[in-house]
Amino acid sequence: MRKLQSQGVHHITLVGADRQTSIDFWEGLLGMPFVFDQPNLDDPDEGHVYFDPGDGRLITVFTNESRKPQPNRTPTDPGCVHHLAFSVSQATFWQAVERLDERGIRHSGPKDRGFMDSIYFKDPMGLLIELASYRFEPPEGCRHADVMIEAHRIRVARGDHHIDRIHLADAIEALTTRRHSSLSEDRSPKNPY
Repeated sequence: MRKLQSQGVHHITLVGADRQTSIDFWEGLLGMPFVFDQPNLDDPDEGHVYFDPGDGRLITVFTNESRKPQPNRTPTDPGCVHHLAFSVSQATFWQAVERLDERGIRHSGPKDRGFMDSIYFKDPMGLLIELASYRFEPPEGCRHADVMIEAHRIRVARGDHHIDRIHLADAIEALTTRRHSSLSEDRSPKNPY
């Protein structure tokens, strides 16, 4: 038996409202370039619009001119999507409240997640959207997931409840030590004063 090895998210498709509402939300609020437009090949009554969330992958939305925004929260039953999270810079994150408020969009306000900051609000169809901003940059040659794995191991070894900044800093130091060579024989912490 062998795995079907994934190599990342190819796209996520959502059921949206009408075409213009979808464009106004995904591009006009979230800044995702509108990159492709065609009919839904499985339903002639729907359109299929594509947006780039910033990493070259795709968020696609099925649109229908008879569907209007429905602000009620989408179901969160087992098997349903709870929310979608999109990465934003710290600079953008700390502007989110002001920019949502100026549009009258209700939101959670900033949430401290230890390793990241989050804010939540709903799309026009009631799907919960999260803007998430890491509080760290991985060392050269590492991914965010590498830092998270290392921080998790450190957190568990220390018996701490959740990952926080100290675990991230220690994980980055450990990854840098392992992955980057040095001419020093002793790389332990020192006090030069």
